Amino acid sequence: MPKAESEAHDRRSLHERIAADLRDDIMSGELPPDANLPSTAQLRTRFGASNATVQKALQLLKDERLVVGRAGAAVTVREHRQRTIRPAASLAQASADETHPWLTEAAKHGTEARIALLDVTETSPPADIRTALGLSDEGTAVLRSQLLLIDEEPAELVKSYYPLHIADGTPLMERSRLRGGTPTLLRQLGHTPHHCVDRVSARVPTQEQFEALRLPGSLPVLCTLRVVYAADGGPIEATSMVKAGHLYELQYEFVPQ
Repeated sequence: MPKAESEAHDRRSLHERIAADLRDDIMSGELPPDANLPSTAQLRTRFGASNATVQKALQLLKDERLVVGRAGAAVTVREHRQRTIRPAASLAQASADETHPWLTEAAKHGTEARIALLDVTETSPPADIRTALGLSDEGTAVLRSQLLLIDEEPAELVKSYYPLHIADGTPLMERSRLRGGTPTLLRQLGHTPHHCVDRVSARVPTQEQFEALRLPGSLPVLCTLRVVYAADGGPIEATSMVKAGHLYELQYEFVPQ
């Protein structure tokens, strides 16, 4: 057998492969919310697996909060597990006395959402953030770190960085929530967001991400590095956003030029 074919062989254990195929059925909508998964007997036949192996696969999906079920009962796809994020809405303007746009969007879907402010500090950002903000290797920025929760489950770990010439002496440096979100405050400070650029990748979670998002296993996380620019092309914000890869998708909309 050629080397390339050998290297392409799926070396995951059978229960992980079964879980992967069922996970794809769920995420694609082939198994919609409230649908019953095929019976254990059907799964045994489909995958040529033992009862114990099928049960291990189902347990993975239960740990990932994609399905629910108990011994002797049908396993059912959970409602509202897959959430679609629309980045175009992130720069929406809100008045200073309005709630954060993310909270407003969550409320439209009938969920309880809140933002936990973890830290506000001046720090030396990671290399990709320094590059995005045009900082030197020794440069610093103001970091606002937050955890977004939906129905008290961690949804997203967000780290936003701001150049010191923008943040210094402003509420961006205060350890308190910003009514209306940072897009509203940036406008008030004379730094109106003009456009943003997203870089999206799937990665193995770091220890911090694994613990903050309470991930059930070694599933990838969906990482977005968003850089927000003013009309003159200068960067005014760089944000790292990390979500559980099996629970979220991003929807981008483009208008033909």
